[in-house]
Amino acid sequence: MTSTTGATGTTGTACPFCGWPDHAEPFQVVSRHATAAGSTVWTRCGCGSLQVRAVDARGMRIVSRSRPADVPAAGGR
Repeated sequence: MTSTTGATGTTGTACPFCGWPDHAEPFQVVSRHATAAGSTVWTRCGCGSLQVRAVDARGMRIVSRSRPADVPAAGGR
């Protein structure tokens, strides 16, 4: 998975591929896992981007996001 985020979460407030707001309801919840601090939720955006959302006392933040399957990587890879 190619991430568009840093270790502390996304830099924007919307999907960089389709513009869907990060704090809106995800298109699809893929899985949900309890953690010591809250939960980790894997979601898929409407454009196909897979997202990892950390949910804890600080709220929800996207900590990693992949490109949609049909978007070519930079440099043609």
